[in-house]
Amino acid sequence: MTSYRAPVKDIQFTLETICDWPSLTRLDAFVDATPDVMLAVIEEAAKLSAQVIAPLNRKGDLEGSRLVDGKVVTPDGFADAYRQYVDGGWNGLSFSPDWGGQGLPFALALAVQETWTAANMAFSLCPMLTQGAIEALTHHGSDALKALYLEKLVTGEWTGTMNLTEPQAGSDVGALKSRAEPNDDGSWKIFGQKIYITWGDHDMAENIIHLVLARTPGAPAGTKGISLFVVPKFLPDAEGRPGARNDVTCVSLEHKLGIHASPTCVLQFGDEGGAIGWLVGEENRGMRCMFTMMNHARINVGLQGVSIAERAYQQAVAYARDRVQSADISQPGGDGVPIIRHADVRRMLMTMKANTEAVRALAYYNAAAVDRAHFGASDDERKAAQGLADLLTPVTKAFATDLGVETTSLAIQIHGGMGYVEETGVAQHYRDARIAPIYEGTNGIQAMDLVGRKLMMEGGLHWRELFQQIRDDLGDLPSQGDLGLLAPYLEDGLDALQNAAIWLSGNDADKMRDTAAGAAPFLRMFGAVVGGWLLMKQAMAAQERLDAGEGDPAFLKAKITTARFFAEQLLPPATALLGPVTRGSALLYALDEEDFAA
Repeated sequence: MTSYRAPVKDIQFTLETICDWPSLTRLDAFVDATPDVMLAVIEEAAKLSAQVIAPLNRKGDLEGSRLVDGKVVTPDGFADAYRQYVDGGWNGLSFSPDWGGQGLPFALALAVQETWTAANMAFSLCPMLTQGAIEALTHHGSDALKALYLEKLVTGEWTGTMNLTEPQAGSDVGALKSRAEPNDDGSWKIFGQKIYITWGDHDMAENIIHLVLARTPGAPAGTKGISLFVVPKFLPDAEGRPGARNDVTCVSLEHKLGIHASPTCVLQFGDEGGAIGWLVGEENRGMRCMFTMMNHARINVGLQGVSIAERAYQQAVAYARDRVQSADISQPGGDGVPIIRHADVRRMLMTMKANTEAVRALAYYNAAAVDRAHFGASDDERKAAQGLADLLTPVTKAFATDLGVETTSLAIQIHGGMGYVEETGVAQHYRDARIAPIYEGTNGIQAMDLVGRKLMMEGGLHWRELFQQIRDDLGDLPSQGDLGLLAPYLEDGLDALQNAAIWLSGNDADKMRDTAAGAAPFLRMFGAVVGGWLLMKQAMAAQERLDAGEGDPAFLKAKITTARFFAEQLLPPATALLGPVTRGSALLYALDEEDFAA
């Protein structure tokens, strides 16, 4: 397995051009996030990811986390790496200084998170879940809960988890059966079992704070009767330190395809009389609280697709440069050459590069919209940014993670037979990537969220505004040169996407099956068109810098070439998805259920 080096130059360029860093740092909340600060943060994160976290990736895959006498033991080196992560203050980058954070933009924190995730996806899941818990408590926790837990979570001294899934209730959260019974002192006793709890137990932090969904007595059926509770592994004592062990136990670990170092736990609550927990927010409003956590997590999961694609791409490039096989087709009879000179390998590498840069731009653009939604200069700016963030979140999550899987698969293909052999390490990236399209609501659920809810917000205002912005930017393209060549492909893509959005928006309730049938191809088309547009914006910025004699010419020219490759080679198939989007559901239901039997 090759070493990982964070693509600092591309991360910086994407923050500058796609997030519009100058305007972001003019907001009162981010005046200290100067370009120098931004670059320094990325460069320091790159050092920790390359020198400390990445070397543990293969070790973690081979050793895995283990359950020993009821306690989870992580692979050698993980606890020390996590301590360095905490000591560096990395966990609190985007959180309030009131709780020990640094108050930097979420977009920058996401860029930093990319480096941890690419270096070691299994490791990165622990702080990712903690950050989601912080979001939920910040927005919905009582003052007492915030005072007790937030500072420890923000610094990363304590970690957090999300407990939704139960054996009988997967994506259908409303079917959960865990229950909460009130105590006289305002606390609650929690009973039940939760499965698939990422980093539900480990030895890297002194306490683990579980956010648990459960039903209170007399609660309504379904999601309307779910409440959210804080349930710590160790009950804080009078000084706020970990005290007595709570009644929550890790009873087993899942044996997974990938991310072996990340313990995926089955947690049992209440076997010894009830796990003590405290209500977060209002009773029966737990899903509202949890969605605060989940929406933040969905962007971070989308970033997993970006990160694992980058890691696989770097390894594929290194192998293609070193592996000598066959003569160059333009020089028949010659000696063997590095396979990077062969057209099919070039096609795969360019596909990996273009897709990775497109979804990086998408994820960062989504994160900057979140920043503006929270800290925009006016109510109108905040409202518009929130609408954009809501619209983009399912696209970021699903499109980026799908491309993460496709990109890691291409890395195996470039390695040929050696890619199928575990010793090269490239297969690990594919195995690790495969969970991301399932996490935080499967990609099919994301597609349904996009067409069933996000597309209809405020009468379609947000997608119409986004599409108009793309048209306006297309109007700024020069008619000549490489940039001019982008226009017809992006125009065709946008026209198809807009027609698909109009068709879906026109479906009444009696055509929900038709809407559902078109959801996944529509999301794919949406991600491709927006990704192509964002690469176009980067290409335009690159050309401006070239014309001004600024920056690295090779890097900037590659940006323009990559945008062209995406537009000419990858966007046309997505444009053709207009047919599948609008074809309806008849063929999906043309066979009887019995016809699917072997």
